Amino acid sequence: MNLSAAQTRGARGFLGWSARQLAEAANLGLSTVQRLESGGAITSANMDAIRRALEAAGVEFIAENGGGAGVRMRNRST
Repeated sequence: MNLSAAQTRGARGFLGWSARQLAEAANLGLSTVQRLESGGAITSANMDAIRRALEAAGVEFIAENGGGAGVRMRNRST
């Protein structure tokens, strides 16, 4: 699943992470996160690393289903 710039920024907002913190969690350079969040292209491997880092921190991505793609925090009770 490719993440949009808005989903990535929203996920960081939920977590209270800076772009630098996301880059560190994904083991990527800050410029890669900034490129994604500004709408630029990044490799699928880097996209996967960012998605995995955010999901490991408790974020859940919602696929496009007619209502628009989104992001939310995973329910901790399940």
